[in-house]
Amino acid sequence: MAKFLIIRFSSIGDIVLTTPVIRCLRKKFPDAEIHFLTKQSFKGIVASNPYIDKVHTLGDSYELMLHELKTEAYDYIIDLHHNLRTLRIKRFLKGVKSFSFNKLNVEKFIYTNFKINTLPKKHIVDRNFEAIASLGVVDDGLGLDYFIPGADKIKKGDIPTAHMLGYIAVVIGAALATKKMPLHKLQELCTAIQYPIILLGGKEDAEEGKAIAAIDDIKIYNACGKFNLNESADIVSGAKLVVTHDTGLMHIAAALQKPIISVWGNTVPDFGMYPYYGKTSSQHYDVVEINKLWCRPCSKIGYNKCPQGHFKCMELIAVNEIVNLVNDRLGK
Repeated sequence: MAKFLIIRFSSIGDIVLTTPVIRCLRKKFPDAEIHFLTKQSFKGIVASNPYIDKVHTLGDSYELMLHELKTEAYDYIIDLHHNLRTLRIKRFLKGVKSFSFNKLNVEKFIYTNFKINTLPKKHIVDRNFEAIASLGVVDDGLGLDYFIPGADKIKKGDIPTAHMLGYIAVVIGAALATKKMPLHKLQELCTAIQYPIILLGGKEDAEEGKAIAAIDDIKIYNACGKFNLNESADIVSGAKLVVTHDTGLMHIAAALQKPIISVWGNTVPDFGMYPYYGKTSSQHYDVVEINKLWCRPCSKIGYNKCPQGHFKCMELIAVNEIVNLVNDRLGK
């Protein structure tokens, strides 16, 4: 019986994007033992995954974690993070055969610094599968997984009555500021959408959510910071449509097979992390972005503020374009 360790420390979206590999590895090796290593703060993303036997976390003591992993006596390591920390783990667990995901950092550097796109036209999910091709694991085409534990299911009364018959989820948060629309754009968008809205984001987005909801506190419910990630995912699962930045909830929405309107700032879909529904799904997503902007993409991740000071990648986004897509999706 083979024993596998899959490594992906962060972040929300990146971890969700590993789930097809986990599922297909289980299909290929049904009797294997599959473990997953991530940061403690992201454990909840994979804790309910039925294809995983055990979740290890990177906590306060790196040394303790290394020795814990050594006692497991793995046969294979599937490194889907591929950085210095994972290199240290692989060296410590010497003798364990490993497979590593190619991050294409050189190609991303060329694209962000010289605006020359040499990246392969492949989704990161497909590149994850390339890392373990020699194991004979193939994509089943079923897309991403996201398992919401029963304790985190939204209960009656958790959202307003005005939203019980249908709502749009608008994800206002993002890991970094250059990946999200500025407040005035979000206010303009939520004013123009003529349908109940639930705003999603973390505690750090609560104040902006409050300012947006103040436009119409009957139509707009500010859920930012009020629910944990799994509860927010369940709100996404109940939405008729998800409008989102390039962020973790975008990938969760794709895993839940929800229609998506994705709004892109300093990052670009060409990085290979656009919504992924799988090869057997009929669902589709829309992309809203400013093309042919000389400074875009400026980073493979993002910044706390626009390096050029103008933030045109978001400021030039036409809100009416998003509203038209919303109306098309809702059949208005």
